[in-house]
Amino acid sequence: MAAFKTNPVSLKELLLHCGAGKIQLPDFQRSWVWDEDRIISLIASISQAFPVGALMALDMKAGADDLFARRPVQGAPEAAAGQSPAQLLLDGQQRMTSLYQTCMRPEVVETITARQKKVKRWFYIDIRKAMDSDVDREDAIISVPEDRRIKSDFDRQVDLDLTTREDEFDNLMFPLNQVLDYDRWQTAYIQHYMAKQRPEMLDVYFAFKKDVLDNFTGYHVPVIALDNSTSHAAVCLVFEKVNTGGKPLDAFELVTAMYAAKGYRLRDDWLGIKGKLGLQQTLQLFGRAAEQTYGVLEKVASTDVLQAISLLHTAQIRADQVAAGKTDADWSAVRASRQSLLDLPLEAYKTYRDPIEQGFKNVAKFLRQHHIHRVIDLPYQGQLVPFAAIMARIGDKWQHDTIRAQLARWYWCGIFGELYGSAIESRFAKDILEVPVWLEGGPEPSTVRDGVFRAERLRSMRTRQSAAYKGIHALLMAQGAIDIRSGQAFSQTIFFDENVDIHHIFPWDWCLKQGMETKDFDTVVNKTPLGARTNRILGGIAPSRYLDRLEKGHGDAPPIERGRLDAFLNSHGIHPDLLRADDFDAFMADREQRLLTLISRATGHPIVRPGAFPEEGEDVVDTEADLDMAVGQEGDLEEAF
Repeated sequence: MAAFKTNPVSLKELLLHCGAGKIQLPDFQRSWVWDEDRIISLIASISQAFPVGALMALDMKAGADDLFARRPVQGAPEAAAGQSPAQLLLDGQQRMTSLYQTCMRPEVVETITARQKKVKRWFYIDIRKAMDSDVDREDAIISVPEDRRIKSDFDRQVDLDLTTREDEFDNLMFPLNQVLDYDRWQTAYIQHYMAKQRPEMLDVYFAFKKDVLDNFTGYHVPVIALDNSTSHAAVCLVFEKVNTGGKPLDAFELVTAMYAAKGYRLRDDWLGIKGKLGLQQTLQLFGRAAEQTYGVLEKVASTDVLQAISLLHTAQIRADQVAAGKTDADWSAVRASRQSLLDLPLEAYKTYRDPIEQGFKNVAKFLRQHHIHRVIDLPYQGQLVPFAAIMARIGDKWQHDTIRAQLARWYWCGIFGELYGSAIESRFAKDILEVPVWLEGGPEPSTVRDGVFRAERLRSMRTRQSAAYKGIHALLMAQGAIDIRSGQAFSQTIFFDENVDIHHIFPWDWCLKQGMETKDFDTVVNKTPLGARTNRILGGIAPSRYLDRLEKGHGDAPPIERGRLDAFLNSHGIHPDLLRADDFDAFMADREQRLLTLISRATGHPIVRPGAFPEEGEDVVDTEADLDMAVGQEGDLEEAF
């Protein structure tokens, strides 16, 4: 358990220690990002002696530089980086950096506006406003551009000029970077107004000094200091608990700091350096089509890679224990938890880093084969983690047809069983242990056994927020859907050339005109992949009308023979006669059955009806055709539908 002590330290002493490198930041701390409005609010609080919260620091042992990589507070002199810190600041970086930049340094402050625009600012205290009790103190803190002029009328009018010390005196603007060492400014101010024979201005200044400046010089900040025996894990946990502002810290940044202390630059490996692509961009660019900025691996996160590596590392530890004859009670857990990432040795990262990179690339190849080309169409981002680990474990075996078919079944079971939406880390562990064994002839993995789709879910799926919604459209394209205008199958080239997306079969406008409720027609059952030009032909009219257009030819498009058009429709699981009859209810009932059969074939499970829970050994199916599909009998797409 971490021991700590709390004591107040003067603001000036803290800032001097920051400048000297006695206080530094662990490298998992993010760069300084506060905008000028937040800086102004902080300064206003201190100027009124209001509390701004405690700091938390970790006391450092002499020579303990290998705990975390560290860096000085942003803006500190270069020499600070060479010092061994007495403390690492765990909580308070943004506050201390803002105060160091504005109150201690003679350089302009580089910050951002509320709209994230980079700017350079000098900060002042308006003496008149600061002494006016009717003025909000934040309004008395002024930021001015780098040239120290505030202008208006498209820079033609100078409203405030502070380019010289005399300008500061005449406008009663006190420079904030003198607030903790104001003697020289004060002396020059007195001389300025004595020369002008205006001794009353001295009273103004000394009242300001008493009511405002003394609040800075006398300000103390509570500092909670953790004992130097505190463990890595405890430091990380404490940091997370106190880091309530901004973006939550992720495990990658913590691991980066720990590896950096051992001389390995994990961040450079991920982000790249000096013209060399990092792993992040390598994965993002892999397998992209010419029209894409990034491929389907666009959103693979650094923590995803660490999780996949952790699965391999902990699975290997377990395998070694089994081989050594240890009993199952002594087997280590296979994990991809946050703690397992913090426990991941650098050597394990180096061992599995390249196999996992190739694992993710093989996953991308698999996804393209199954018509998932864009990250927006990816059913579950999280499922990529165990998939990459499995691919890394089995290597080139995934290229064999039988293995690919098994992997496809596992993948679709995960999607249509909706198994990767929450509490997924335990499933990751099961996958890496069970799937490779299954591929070698072992029992079905849990994800396959659990991946049963319930029929009542089908009509409730309306948007890409549902993994199964996206899965259905990938299945339709993978199993031969043909664009009903062009007659082209949805290969990767056609997918991008024709701008294929998910569109309504009974058009939205037509359904509304029939008085239908959105929940009845805006469902995956009434949607299918179509090219953009094809969708425009549908144009909000009745299906019978747009089919007539296609048959007779429309614009510069030639006519399509009815039998061919029927084949195109059947490839989408659409009954041509019901569509020509504009029979929405019959169409929906028929297509629902066709889509359920398609799902059944992909997962290898029979269709489970509402309220039906199969007993052991009992299959719940609707028809003999469904049973054929459930057991995976071969047949062409029209037979499947």
